[in-house]
Amino acid sequence: MPPISRRAVLSTFSWAGFLPLLAAEKRTREPAPDFWAKTLDGEIFTAESVKGNVTLLQFWTTWCPYCRRDQAAVEKTIERFGDKGLIVLGIDVGEPRKKVLKFLEDSPRSCKIVLTEDTNLAAIFEPDAYPTYVLIDRGGNLAGRQVGAIREEGLRRLVAQAGLMAG
Repeated sequence: MPPISRRAVLSTFSWAGFLPLLAAEKRTREPAPDFWAKTLDGEIFTAESVKGNVTLLQFWTTWCPYCRRDQAAVEKTIERFGDKGLIVLGIDVGEPRKKVLKFLEDSPRSCKIVLTEDTNLAAIFEPDAYPTYVLIDRGGNLAGRQVGAIREEGLRRLVAQAGLMAG
């Protein structure tokens, strides 16, 4: 029996490390939980109504400096992908309506704003750090999650997980 070459051994270990990645890629995505959300403008969104679109949930607070820093990136993402079927729901977590409205007067946002009291999303995803991003693909499945600041490049990579590409 011929001796096994070092290259053959390394190749085997390389494939062994790569195979779990292939398996992970083949897994089906988990369906997004059934949710409902009512925006400050009165618009209603549900898990069923967002199907066919890519939906980015941003859990944020007015006091979070990282949320403020990411906001320009969120705005650019909306500009870049809004006409490609991206919906962005900004869910303010745990703050009174009056405080959020005052904040939005000074820092307007183009995404749809939802308060904790007007949705079950915060209860479902239980964010404990801000911002937290959750991505739902066009089929209504969970496509990604990011806890913490993400900036513009990170947001592009996140929405790419649901098939949205800059172009």
